[in-house]
This record gives sequence, C-alpha cells and structure tokens, in this order.
Amino acid sequence: MSFPKPQEQLEQIRRGAVEIIRESELFEKLERSYKRGEPLIVKEGFDPTAPDLHIGHMVTINKLKTFQELGHTVVFLIGDFTGMIGDPSGRTATRKPLNREEIQENAETYKRQIFKVLDSHKTVIDFNSRWSTPMRFEDVLALTSHYTVARILERDDFSKRYQEGRPISVLEFMYPLVQGYDSVALRADVELGGTDQKFNLLVGRDLQREYGQEPQVVITMPLLVGTDGVEKMSKSLGNYIGICEEPEQIYGKAMSIPDMLIHDYFRLGTDIDAAELKDIEKQLQSPDVNPMNLKKRLAWKLVKLYYDAGAADAAQEGFEKQFSKRQIPDEVPELLIDSSDDKAWLPHVVAASGVVASSSAAQRLIRQGGVKIAGETVTDIDYQLPLRDGIIIKIGKKHYFKVGKK
Repeated sequence: MSFPKPQEQLEQIRRGAVEIIRESELFEKLERSYKRGEPLIVKEGFDPTAPDLHIGHMVTINKLKTFQELGHTVVFLIGDFTGMIGDPSGRTATRKPLNREEIQENAETYKRQIFKVLDSHKTVIDFNSRWSTPMRFEDVLALTSHYTVARILERDDFSKRYQEGRPISVLEFMYPLVQGYDSVALRADVELGGTDQKFNLLVGRDLQREYGQEPQVVITMPLLVGTDGVEKMSKSLGNYIGICEEPEQIYGKAMSIPDMLIHDYFRLGTDIDAAELKDIEKQLQSPDVNPMNLKKRLAWKLVKLYYDAGAADAAQEGFEKQFSKRQIPDEVPELLIDSSDDKAWLPHVVAASGVVASSSAAQRLIRQGGVKIAGETVTDIDYQLPLRDGIIIKIGKKHYFKVGKK
C-alpha cells in the first residue's frame, strides 16, 4: 500500500491539533508505516449512552477522516462494557447502566451519523466488551498492578475531590485503567480525544509500555465552543448544531453564531483546505467584508458536509427567502452616526437610536438576541457595524433604522 510521504502526512495531522505527544514518535511511526506499506491503527473511544453527535464531536472525527484519507486504519471504539455497568466518573451518582439491546441500538445510531464523514468500507467499528468481558479477576488485579494510586490522583477532578475530602470510589479509579487497556487490546498506534480526555489517553500510553508494547501517540483536539459563544458545545445547554438535524436547522444555527467563532468553526468544523482558511482569515481582518457573508459560506459548507451541495443550496435559498419576507416598514428613519471611521461599535449605535437608555443596556439587548442587522441576529457586543448607507438595523421587536454616517 502506498502512502503520502511522512512529512506531508505530519503536516496534515498537525492541523488543528492542540498537542501531539510525542510528535517525534509520530514521525517515526509514519516513516516505518511508509517504508513497510502498513497502515497505523488509529482509535477513538465513544460513550454509547449519548449517541447523538454534534459538530463539536466532529472535531476529532474529522481528524480520524484525515488519517483514513492518508491510508491508515481507523477504529471507532464504542465503550459498551462501561456502558453496561454504569460510569460514575465525575458524578454524584452512578450513571444508569444500559442493557445489551440499548447498547446495540445506540451503536446503530452512531453508524448512521459517523458514516456521513468516515468511509463505511474503511472504518472498523469495535466494542471494548470484546476483551473486557472475558477478563478474569486475576487479569483485573494484574491490570491494577501496572498503575499507582499516586498517578491516578494526578487527574484534576480526582485531585480536587481528594483534597476536599470528598469520596472517590475504587470503581472510579478503575475507569482510566479500563479505558487505557483498550489501547493495549487494540495495539493502537495513535489515539485521539478532546483536551478534556488527555489524562485517560496518557494512561493508555503508559499501560502499553507496561505491557511491552510501543506506546501510542496521543493527539488532543480543541473543544468547540457552542453557538452561544460561551460554553463548550453541548446538547444539554442547547448551544449545539446536530449533524443529523435538518439542513435548514444546521444552516440557521450556523448563522446565529457570534462573529468571533467564525474562524474556529471553519477551522475545526469543516473540511476546508489551508489555502481557503487563509483566505477566510484575511477576509475577517478586512473592514470591507461583512462577517455575515462568511457565515453564509460557513453554513453552506456545514450542510454540504453532512448532506450534499443540493441540500446546502436549498437551505441557503430558504434562509434568504425567509428573511427577505420579513416585514420592514415602508418608511425607515435614518440613524446617522458621527464617526471618524467607516465603522461604529454596535452598542454605541443601538444606544444612539434612543430605544435603550445607555450603552450598557444596549449590550444586554444585543446579548439577548434583540438586535438584527440586515435580517441577521448579532449577539457579539464587540461587533463593528459598517457605516454604509442602506444597512437596516432592527432594535427590539419593532424599531427599524437605516444606518449611515454623518
């Protein structure tokens, strides 16, 4: 099997990664793989209790796709063993265990979603019950002998709870070992995960060394901020874009993100190449480019990624029709802003309208989604509004202004 040259592979793998532990080892693995024509085994583990994926999950899955396109073997590992006994880690109560039927149902849901991105013919779906269930008690004790309590307590949440005198069960101590043993069972060369998973990924690396294997390389990826621009993307917080949502929903949610997230969503949530990303960076720095046009480009790309170009075109057309039909009064008063620049701070513009009493009140209204520019909600209080004749701004439920420069 032929692969791209190791350095070319490394450059693609680096993109978007927070940390590669260790990059020199990864390069050695890529060189050996290249010379022998043998693919690396690249794994990522997933919790079967929450099978609904959003684009935050896709940050690592897109990196799996990169490895797959480079010719390596991708293992999508479902943690069904832990799902069937209940995972108490970081919780006040043990999570309700799942039965085999629920695990299988959730696994099928995963498959329908991940194959929107990964190649179904080249992806290995595996379950950690395959090796965890047959383990005897003496095997479990042998596993525990390869790690110390002191090392386990290095994990942030364990360390804090220990210092605060809060209880930590032995079962919780076992979870990093069970997850780490997955890498031993699969003889993984590389494991991916979010930055919040770094400790568990490193346990897998340590255990491989203890079991006489070459340790895996750990690659951590950023956690994507949700559409609110504040918290990590999460379904429970409602700040997510689900990859199986209807195209119109994906498009509309992408249009609602704060301007400051545009670059990260392109970089981490889409499959654009480096040249296109540089073009987007350049446009974001230009005062002549309306960020909303970039959001439309982003929304279109997200829909295309999880559906196709036709669905993306239809979602964009529907979005534009929806907003063009919104009723705007025939006579819109002018709001002329005195500024030496061709832009103005949005809270200042809103306050100048007289609808609110101050810039601080304007900022609250903006954060609450009460300001629309050219039909698009803007929640970024740092937004600089271009002072071009004809831009319509809606403040609150019924106040429209045509903004210009004095």
